[in-house]
Amino acid sequence: MFRMIASGLALSVALTGAAVAEDFEVKMLNRGEAGSMIFEPAFLQIAAGDTVKFVAEDRGHNAEAIPEMMPEGAEAFEGKINEEIAVTFDVDGLYGVRCKPHYAMGMVMTIAVGDAVQMPDDYLEGRIPRGAKKRFEEQLSNL
Repeated sequence: MFRMIASGLALSVALTGAAVAEDFEVKMLNRGEAGSMIFEPAFLQIAAGDTVKFVAEDRGHNAEAIPEMMPEGAEAFEGKINEEIAVTFDVDGLYGVRCKPHYAMGMVMTIAVGDAVQMPDDYLEGRIPRGAKKRFEEQLSNL
């Protein structure tokens, strides 16, 4: 009897954990609602454990983490050109994401993981192309 209750409890916990995580899709586009060379959506607020799938709707794009714009302890990711990549975000904080070939054109997005995400003081410091910085500023206004 105990074994049956323990098995049922373990199954219930496993199913509850799986049901909580969500999947999101981000398109990599030459042109979208917000202009040219964009991620759509350009800003996501998600929970730890959620997965984001980056889909190259148009050719010539990738999605990769900007190492200087990630929370401490988070693992960087780098998709290949024209590759669909799914990334699970396990560490709370802000993540800057870019398309490497179009970074200078401002092809960036922000992913906020967790409920109480704060922008670090030095988040927009360093060598960020002007177009990318402008888009990051717009995206961060969602916090």
